[in-house]
Amino acid sequence: MNAPFVFDAFPLNPFGTTAPLPMKTISTHLSYFLKDREVKRNLSILLRYVVFLLVVIAIFTVVFHFIMLYVEGEEHSWITGLYWTLTVMSTLGFGDITFQSDIGRLFSVFVLLSGIVMLLIVLPFAFIRFFYAPWLESQIQNRAPRSLPAGTSNHVILTNYDTITQGVVRRLERDEIPYVVLEPDPVTAANLYVDGVQVVTGEVDDKATYEAVRANQARFVLANHDDQTNTNVTLTVREVAPDVLLAALVSDDDSQDILELSGATQVLPIKRWLGEQLATRVTAQYGEVHPIGQYRDLRFAELPVHHTNLEGQTIREARLRERTGATVVGGWERGTLHPVRPNTPLEPTSVLVVTGTTEQLRTLNRQVISDEELTEPVLVIGGGSVGGAAVRALHERGVPVHLVERERARCEALHPYCAAQFCGDAAEYSLLKEAGIETAPSVLLTTHDDATNIHLAAYCRRLNPEMRVVSRITHQRNLEAIHRAGADFVLSYATLGVDAVYSALRGRRLVVLGEGVDLFTRAVPPSLQGTTLAESRVGARTGLNVVAIEDGDTFETELTGETVLPSDGNLLLIGSDEQMDAFADLYE
Repeated sequence: MNAPFVFDAFPLNPFGTTAPLPMKTISTHLSYFLKDREVKRNLSILLRYVVFLLVVIAIFTVVFHFIMLYVEGEEHSWITGLYWTLTVMSTLGFGDITFQSDIGRLFSVFVLLSGIVMLLIVLPFAFIRFFYAPWLESQIQNRAPRSLPAGTSNHVILTNYDTITQGVVRRLERDEIPYVVLEPDPVTAANLYVDGVQVVTGEVDDKATYEAVRANQARFVLANHDDQTNTNVTLTVREVAPDVLLAALVSDDDSQDILELSGATQVLPIKRWLGEQLATRVTAQYGEVHPIGQYRDLRFAELPVHHTNLEGQTIREARLRERTGATVVGGWERGTLHPVRPNTPLEPTSVLVVTGTTEQLRTLNRQVISDEELTEPVLVIGGGSVGGAAVRALHERGVPVHLVERERARCEALHPYCAAQFCGDAAEYSLLKEAGIETAPSVLLTTHDDATNIHLAAYCRRLNPEMRVVSRITHQRNLEAIHRAGADFVLSYATLGVDAVYSALRGRRLVVLGEGVDLFTRAVPPSLQGTTLAESRVGARTGLNVVAIEDGDTFETELTGETVLPSDGNLLLIGSDEQMDAFADLYE
């Protein structure tokens, strides 16, 4: 369990403190309830029906007196007439007052049937539909907070609750950073609030909303809607908080300048970055080192083992650290990142994750690169935003590309960056064969549909067992399926978005290791200070891989079991969010 938030500046429940949320009084509920235009219309309808019902009761009472007096020859008071009408209409029927004539009994049947319809069917339905249900909805809507406490500061504001926000929220909660999500719909906001999400309801393009969430005291604001809405959000936030750090997602590269001019501190083109990140994982040359990120002076890269002089050796036999200075910190094997040991074998399907300085990685590249370059082009299936970015990135690297795309307009738009385009359905064997699937060193799957990518991964793997299959996915639940289908590397828009947003929040460079794996920086916990790495058992207890120790301005990457953890240093860890949560539970 994560430790609960405890902030002196947040005495109320929206930020996870133990103080209870103040209960709204009935008068407050009624004031919100009666202000709603739809509620006023519903109450007007209900009131008209009640008046109609009272008129019918009055008419039945008068007719009762008329029949009793002129047909039955009996005289009763007006209270007795009202009493008889209500007992018959409500089907109580005490039987103390009855008609003896046929006319009277027919009238009784008519009053009874009218009561069943009007009192027992229509009235309860109208009451629930026009009063009770709106009242319950109003109570639900009023659960969601509409502002933050006056002392709120140094918090994160997220303007849309999407898949990226969900991942960011998990990390914020783990790191105990206060946040708030904006949700225009009060009902949705109330449901999020019940689920434990720190939310405030309000329009994202309203200046009053950002005043209510104390944007001028915030640490970070994320605009994560479409490009037009993000521009509006940015301009609105700048009215309230001119100096707050604001990151905006952008889909169209042409909108990047507009968002920057509107006041965005940092613009995050996630779709373009996704295509570029996937392109770096493509094997276009034997033994090529692929840079994937940087943390201060420490660089991260991947090295496919296939067709290098490392194939068939162990980590000890390869002697990469002695030969180049670079350190192997892990290895990908069909979508799973494993820690490496001296006796870990280097299989053809293995992809090593290495760290080192720029010069060390260059030395590594010279050591393993083959003299024989692949002349066959890389195959890219899908020419949308992600596929187009990948094609352009590969073109900049000098890698020939064959594009398979169903829409001819996309083929024509990417024509300058491709060696050839093949317009048609990628599921057709003849088209893929013509595009060079049987000899391509890699295939990149960039369609927006997970089922299509899984199908194509299995299809391409069967047609060319030795090729490297790189793919994007949309939903995390399909990760295992696409790896089973044969994909070597998979990355999703949401994962990249979470990494990019959190890197912007932390003020560090983006490092993308892969789907479900991230680079974490944590101060050495007091319980581990002064112990050796072996004694800490971080890897055994959490599954995290300690790749370096940051002590001041220096990095120590040549770690052994005897390495002592400093009291004022930071650990650089590679692993999943779940493993990081386990680390926080065990040591922090």
